[in-house]
Amino acid sequence: MEPDFQLERNLHDTNSSNVFGHIRKESLDIYNRLHSIAEDVLFVTSLARSEIYGHLPLIANLRCGAWYIDPAHATNTPAYFKSTDGHFGNWGFNLRRPNLHLLPFIVESSGMILVDSTRAGKRIPDALSKTVPIWCCVINRATQRLYPDQCSQTDWDTKLYTPPAAVSRQEHAQIEFRLDQWADELVRSSYKLPRLTKPLRSLWITPSTPSPPPSPLSEYLSVVCISASKQVDAGEERRSGNFVYVQGSGDDHELWGMGITPGMFWQNKEMLLSTARPEIETVVQDLVASGSTESTVPQGLPSQIMQTNFFLSTTELLAVDSLDSQASYLLLLPPSDPQPAAERSNVLIIRAHEGKKGQKQFLSEVLPLSMQFIEKSMENGRHVYVACQSGKDASVGVALAALQRFYGDDAELLPTQQWGGVEGQAVTRVYNLNPPDTKTLVTKSSIKTRLQWIIASCPIANPSRATLKRVNEYLLSPPAFYTKSST
Repeated sequence: MEPDFQLERNLHDTNSSNVFGHIRKESLDIYNRLHSIAEDVLFVTSLARSEIYGHLPLIANLRCGAWYIDPAHATNTPAYFKSTDGHFGNWGFNLRRPNLHLLPFIVESSGMILVDSTRAGKRIPDALSKTVPIWCCVINRATQRLYPDQCSQTDWDTKLYTPPAAVSRQEHAQIEFRLDQWADELVRSSYKLPRLTKPLRSLWITPSTPSPPPSPLSEYLSVVCISASKQVDAGEERRSGNFVYVQGSGDDHELWGMGITPGMFWQNKEMLLSTARPEIETVVQDLVASGSTESTVPQGLPSQIMQTNFFLSTTELLAVDSLDSQASYLLLLPPSDPQPAAERSNVLIIRAHEGKKGQKQFLSEVLPLSMQFIEKSMENGRHVYVACQSGKDASVGVALAALQRFYGDDAELLPTQQWGGVEGQAVTRVYNLNPPDTKTLVTKSSIKTRLQWIIASCPIANPSRATLKRVNEYLLSPPAFYTKSST
């Protein structure tokens, strides 16, 4: 009997493997994904155009939310609430993505609609069920600390509100215990909080919310969180329209999208949805290969950082032939970029690799060369534009290092004799290219402050952890460290 039992178990394992393989294939099928997104769009659009919510600005939570909102009807300022900031045990108000740029929109319209989605297993993504409620509550408490004359202890609501179906009472209590600490950190940061007319409060709507959905609360600035996708068993459900509905289809489009982006989808929506399944991959490949008319320039660039001489941009905006001769331009381009080498004294082009090799180059070559170029520009009183392809990562790292070298903690330009050097309490001397007798203090805290200047001025700035680590190493280590790291 034992061999028969083993054979039966092997067959069961094989069948299970085939089932899971089929499910995975269905979930990655781009035809299924695009048609699932289109179904969810109908739900989002019906709410956004309703009498109850039609007056509120419609905002996508990047990156997934952008698939569900027609750019023609959306506010051109996306939000960036990460689910990881709401994962169990990892809750937090992240000062690297404070989303404070959303507050003027919320105050003006008495609220906003925030759109996101999630894959199988959840009805509401952690970004909406926990990260956003934390954000609302921390800002309410920080506002009360900063403006006690306006926000009385009795009338200003500083409670934490979370959806009971998604957040247990125990988890709610654990988050609540940490809120005052996060509020204090926000108050002590370099960010400037505007006066709110009312406290913030989130509420949640999903396709399973009973009709009619709850309306905004008049005594609050309502953050209406819409989870666009219907929760279905195993994340998939067959539809009569000859496709399999995949919950949260807009998530992780790098895995299934073949290079297509939300902007391309919306520009070609009718054509894509009318394409038959056998032709869809070819159509998408042609669309991506031909290049989209979609602008890749993030909204709001170029951005001036505080009142300094520094501007962040993308390389797409800064064609060498049309640059202002009275400013300086530092362009970080991939080695394959066709842009010709600059032959102008006010332009520096650095060919920067990506990945691990690129990180070593960023520390040993990009930052030192950039600081040399920027120092000469600053001596001549020029504005300096720093650009990479996205305008969010490498350019932010270079600007961060430069702000630390040339500006004091009050965001005022330092005297030339203080540019870039440091020696202070529990701080390693910064050698780099500086005279050894300069004494401007550099700490991890001062670097963090300057990063907050950048994010406050350019909300799309999103430097990677690796980039920030290289900047810290460059500013807080002797040249021998980063020279050795390049070998």
